[in-house]
Amino acid sequence: MTAFDVHGVALVTGAANGIGRASALALARAGADVALLDLEGAPLSTLAAEIRAMGRRAVDLAVDCTDAALVEEAVRTAEADLGPVDVLFNNVGQSARERASPFIESEEDTWRFVIEVSLLTTMRVSRLIAPGMVARGRGRIVNMSTESAFYGDTGLADYAAAKMGVIGFTRSLARELAPAGIGVNAVAPGAIRTRAHDRLPAEVIDRIRKTVPLGYVAEPEDVANVVVFLASPASRYVTGQTLLIDGGRWMI
Repeated sequence: MTAFDVHGVALVTGAANGIGRASALALARAGADVALLDLEGAPLSTLAAEIRAMGRRAVDLAVDCTDAALVEEAVRTAEADLGPVDVLFNNVGQSARERASPFIESEEDTWRFVIEVSLLTTMRVSRLIAPGMVARGRGRIVNMSTESAFYGDTGLADYAAAKMGVIGFTRSLARELAPAGIGVNAVAPGAIRTRAHDRLPAEVIDRIRKTVPLGYVAEPEDVANVVVFLASPASRYVTGQTLLIDGGRWMI
């Protein structure tokens, strides 16, 4: 047993691919049983099978995290199957992607979608899980933000606003839950090799890479390792923080 062991049950939203998938696997390797939530059922089922092959329990629940009723039902199912959630990784979220535009050309419907999926889902699942953590006097919550919240990338005003909202929410929730011994932190990745990143043209990826002091684009596992740290006893004196995982592009 080490300080980086993760005990009990972890719940990961947006778990089917990329950072969510890597984090779910890393949490399972660290000792957690894992509840997996995502809109994409097939890769989620495959991931659950991989986790069970490690000797850990897993439940996969295909659910749209923007649907409050479905999320509440999924959380109840996860806790009925695995037990109370000890670690919550609010990973689900996305930018406007193909609908992204300069703010002066943007549409309110797009802002609402981005804020819903990137901020309100984090608040929604936290609201379902946190009361049980308080009652038990233990738990860790890790929220997904982004380097763009600090950098303010052009064409991503809605996403930057939503993800800076995640940071504010993280700090407030950390203060509220600290007396119960619960740590609440955020991770803010920069350039990570995910499906969305791999769809970018090679010249764009090369331009991004050149802005990273460490000189390379990270893998999802680089974020997953930080998630495991924040979920483990090793982070017991860390709360209300946002850890940038961006190779040094933004330093605070």
